[in-house]
Order: sequence, then structure tokens, then C-alpha cells
Amino acid sequence: MKYKSPNIGSFKALLPFLIFIAIYLGAGIYFQMQGVDMAFYQFPSVTAMFIAVLSAFCLGSEPIMFKFGIFSKGAANDNIMTMLMIYILAGAFSAVAAAMGGRDATVNLGISMVPAQYLTAGIFLISAFMGTATGTSMGTVAAIIPIAAGIGEKSGISAPLIIAACVGGAMFGDNLSMISDTTIAATKTQGCALKDKFKVNFLIALPAAIATIAVLLILGTPGAAIPDTSGGFDFMKVLPYIVVLLLALMGTNVFLVLVIGIFLAGGIGLSAGDLTIISLAQAVWNGFTSMNEAFFLALFCGGISEMISYYGGITWLINKLHGMIRGPKTAQLGIASLVSLVDCATANNTVAIIVSGDVAKQISEKYKVDPRRSASLLDIFSCIFQGIIPYGAQLLTAAALATQSGVKITTLDIVPHMWYCLFLAIFGILSIFIPYADGLCRRNPWDWEKGKPVENK
Repeated sequence: MKYKSPNIGSFKALLPFLIFIAIYLGAGIYFQMQGVDMAFYQFPSVTAMFIAVLSAFCLGSEPIMFKFGIFSKGAANDNIMTMLMIYILAGAFSAVAAAMGGRDATVNLGISMVPAQYLTAGIFLISAFMGTATGTSMGTVAAIIPIAAGIGEKSGISAPLIIAACVGGAMFGDNLSMISDTTIAATKTQGCALKDKFKVNFLIALPAAIATIAVLLILGTPGAAIPDTSGGFDFMKVLPYIVVLLLALMGTNVFLVLVIGIFLAGGIGLSAGDLTIISLAQAVWNGFTSMNEAFFLALFCGGISEMISYYGGITWLINKLHGMIRGPKTAQLGIASLVSLVDCATANNTVAIIVSGDVAKQISEKYKVDPRRSASLLDIFSCIFQGIIPYGAQLLTAAALATQSGVKITTLDIVPHMWYCLFLAIFGILSIFIPYADGLCRRNPWDWEKGKPVENK
């Protein structure tokens, strides 16, 4: 038996997402009040989303198997399945490259190349490169913060400033990396190519990075001699990151890029004796499982979004936003505001993009916003707030690692020095009203020809 979708907006249909945010945010606030470390990460986001999925099945009066059909349609969407495969391949590459020593080699290479008097700005650049190459802000923070904290303590550089420089660089890389889960989520939900989103996003992030470097060069001058904290490095171990980055920028299929990266990193590790066949296989598996949170979130969110759309939740939200949106520019502000609020509520930029992606896509269609811009805005503003909320994983990890290294510091000490996120917000908003970042886009795919949108060339 077929059922017709209610063709009207309904606030009730949004309750599953509100339940998810209430559980996730409420648990985080509770544990924060209890003084628990990493409070917003105690209640698993996937469990909160699973509860939201169960509540979605309470919508409507159709049989449960009919509802499951709607859920399956969303979960098995081409974009969702593509996203899931990219997630696990990206995780495998990151794990194999780290296991053969690539991550440590990249940090040591950067430290050895930066003059001592420019080390605060250098820490930002090293973190930016590593975050872009590896696709993980958390991995970048974990690798570089102990070094940065030690340098700050022994050289007289402000500890909050140099740690903020590291986190800022990590967020730059997380925002732009071709293998970052945020980039993957943003491009797949908006329906644009990775390299096209990179071009628009880069022209917004670059001036923010330049402004940050200028500030760090002025404020981050050491007051004492800086000890040599770099270890030895093998350039061959940095090579897989460079190859993956270059191939992605050349427009090579992302699946091929990641497979090449896995085999190249594995081959280098085997030839150098850092890996065996067994340890290589284990690294690949560990990489797959390291992405399980993003994997299940995307799967559940794809299904729940389809159910919410079927019952009119997306229509209701767009109708409400319509009152505040007057055209493409205010539509872009709406997308930026939406993902920012969701990130503040969930303290997870990937979750924020996945939750906001479907609504952002429909707004971009309605107001003819270039999907390359909507994808960039989703990624940019989720990273901005992820980098400045004091209960986010990046700042919590940075503060914890700095304290372990002998530098007592809190996330609230770091936030005022997050210059990159401040400048990125400024240039992100500026780019909406002065679309200087659109120069590399030949045509807006929402320009209509004969009633059909033009494909993204």
C-alpha cells in the first residue's frame, strides 16, 4: 500500500533532531557541571542520534515497515554511501601514514625549517600543513601541542598564544583538507566536487591565515633562546601526504587518491621496516574503525533526514527561514547561522554539517546559492565555532596535553588568542557581501536552462 507524503510543513517533524540536540547538549552540560573532563564527549553522539532515530519512527501513523522504507531510502542515498566509503578510506590512509612514522616526520620537518624568532607563526603553519595533509584537527593537536607547550615554557612565548596558534592551524587544515570528514560531509550534502569547494574555501581562508600569521609575528616573539625540539625526519615518510594533497588538487577521483595514498604509505613503511604485512593490515583496519562515529552518524542522519523531510520538517524550517531571507546573500547568512548554532549545540563540526546539510541544500536550491559556496560556508562556520567553544574537543585536548607537558592552562585561557577563527569569521562574512572568492567558479549550477539546473562544470 502506498502512502502520500503530507505536503505541508510541520514543526513536529523536527522533534527527532531537537531530541538529539537536547540529549547531547544536556548530557554535556550535566557532566561539565560535575567537573568531568571532556564533558561533551561522555554521552556518545551516535547513541543520542539512535534515540532520535527511534523517535522519528513515532512520526505519522503509517506501518513501521513503511517508515523503515523511508529511512532506508535516506540512509542508502548515493551521497551518503559515497560519504561512508570516503570516510573509511580516509581513516585508513591516516592510520597507515601515522603507523609508518609519517605524522612525526611531518612535525619534525616543519620544526627544523622554521627560524626560532618566527616559531609561533611557524607552529601555525606546521599545524596548517599537517591538518590539511592528514585531514584531522585532533591528530594535529595531539602531535604538535606537547612540542608547542614545551617551546612556550622555555622561550618566554605566551603559552595560550602558541597553543592557540597550533589549534588555529589545525582548524585551517580541517576546514580545507580533501580527506577531512568535514569537507567530505559538506561537499556530499551540497553536491559539489571536492576541488571546486577547495578553490572557493581557500580564497576565504587564505587572507584569514595571512592576517593570523601577521599577528603571531608581532605577538609571538620569544623572550629567550629556543631549544632544538625537532627530531630526525625522513622526507620519504612525508611524501604520501604531499602526493595525496597534489592528486586531490589536480582533480583525481577521491577514491583513487586515497587508495594510492594507502598503498604508497604502506609500501614506504614496509620498505623501511616500520611496518610488516600484519601491522599494515591492522593499521588499515584501525583506520576503518577510527571513523565509526562519523560513519554511523552519517548513516543515521541520512535516514532520519529523509523521514523528517517526508513528514514536512524541512518544509516548515525553510518556510520559517524564508521570513528572514531576502535573497542569495541573506540565504548564505542563514546557512552560516544554522551550522554555527548546531555546532554550538553539539560541539562537533562534522555532526553540525551533517545535521544542517539537507536544510542548507534546500536553501541553496531555493535561492540559487552556488553549492560550492554553501559547502564552504558549512565547513567554514562549523570550524570557526568548533575552534572557539571552550567545551569543544580541540581546545579540551589542547589544554589537557599542555597541562600534561607542565603548562597549566584552561580552554578559557586559549579562546581569546584564537586569532585565526576570528579572522576566518570576518572574511567568511565579508565574502558573502563581496564575493571575491567566486572568481574561480565559471558558472553557478543553479542558473536555470530550460527548467533544469546546469551541471557543475
